[in-house]
Amino acid sequence: MNIKSLLLGSAAALVAVTGARAADAVVVAEPEPVDYVRVCDVYGKGFYYIPGTQTCLSIGGYVRFQYNVAGDPARNLEGDDYQAGSAVRARLNFDAREETELGTLRAFARVQATNNTIAQPDSALGASYVMDQAYIQLGGLLMGYRDTLWSSGIGGLEDGLLTDTDLVVGSFNTNQISYTFAANGFSATLGLEDDRTGDVAPDIHAKLVYSGAWGGAYLSAVYDETYNGNNLPRAITLNGVTIALNGTYPTLVQNGNSDAFALKGGVLLKNLIAADSQLKIEGHYAFDPTVYAGLTAIDTLSTLSTSQLTNAGVPILLEWAAGAGYAQKVGKVGFAISGQYGETFDMRLFNARTGRTTIDQGEYWAAVANVGYQITNNFATLAEVSYKNVDFGGPAGDIDQVSGFLRFQRNF
Repeated sequence: MNIKSLLLGSAAALVAVTGARAADAVVVAEPEPVDYVRVCDVYGKGFYYIPGTQTCLSIGGYVRFQYNVAGDPARNLEGDDYQAGSAVRARLNFDAREETELGTLRAFARVQATNNTIAQPDSALGASYVMDQAYIQLGGLLMGYRDTLWSSGIGGLEDGLLTDTDLVVGSFNTNQISYTFAANGFSATLGLEDDRTGDVAPDIHAKLVYSGAWGGAYLSAVYDETYNGNNLPRAITLNGVTIALNGTYPTLVQNGNSDAFALKGGVLLKNLIAADSQLKIEGHYAFDPTVYAGLTAIDTLSTLSTSQLTNAGVPILLEWAAGAGYAQKVGKVGFAISGQYGETFDMRLFNARTGRTTIDQGEYWAAVANVGYQITNNFATLAEVSYKNVDFGGPAGDIDQVSGFLRFQRNF
């Protein structure tokens, strides 16, 4: 065998081996189909299945810009003394649901951040970041943090009148546990709420609701185990005169007791006057002073367009109040009006020379009007103005306020 034959044979062998290796090369598998997000239509629009689970999730919320104008409580609201400032809020709602052998299992959480040009009491920067709501539901059982049962809508019927400033009495959030039985438009709820007094006895709530195509009606009752004097200022100042509720703080003893009981009811009528209209009538009576009978009589820029009792300019407790609201939609335009009248509990006057003198019940009334326009899908504007007045007569006199806002809101 000569050199030429050896080289040719080696080349042939090399080609053969290379071909064999090429035939045995690793083939990359095609990507497997991805488990794409699927729409979940069990609980309405906006839900989708979390991939790989049977849990349906909805994420929504809004971004809001609002310009507020309010009479300045520090200047006794006289003449043209007004404050003005802007506020921006971002809100996110997370709603997760799935079906179990014990009923629908739900977790709801709402977080939001608000920035005001006028600093809020809880932040020198004028911003607040809060968990506004967070609760768990399994069937009719609910536990967590949300609006008190006294002011939260149950069974499809919301409490409060029909303007954005809804004039709800006793509106605040608290930790709670409740159970609701619902059937054929009727619901009955019994709940316990943490009253933040530190004792073992909670506040007790009961609520009956009926809702149908025509509207609905409800009746609420609350037993306030111990009035917490820290929930509201112990005294308020009107026109330089300091007055406070009759009784002894901090438990505000009335007739030897520190507990309280209150009732509230309302009725909602849809399309009674015209198509796309709502008429709401609501009222309450408190047998004793309680935070559930409180509302914000005079707003600050930080609390404008909210019903929270905290951080308010002049909060008062109403022994009774009644109000009505009407809302109407015509195409992309909507408007609403509401009014409320009530009387406070007996008050006493602080006077260093004459001592404490009981004065008459104060009279309170408010009126609200707004108009809104749907600029485009999920983007709307709302303008609202309100007037509030509380009058104790005598040396305290009366105090009133005109306030309002212009809002632009993008929902998603």
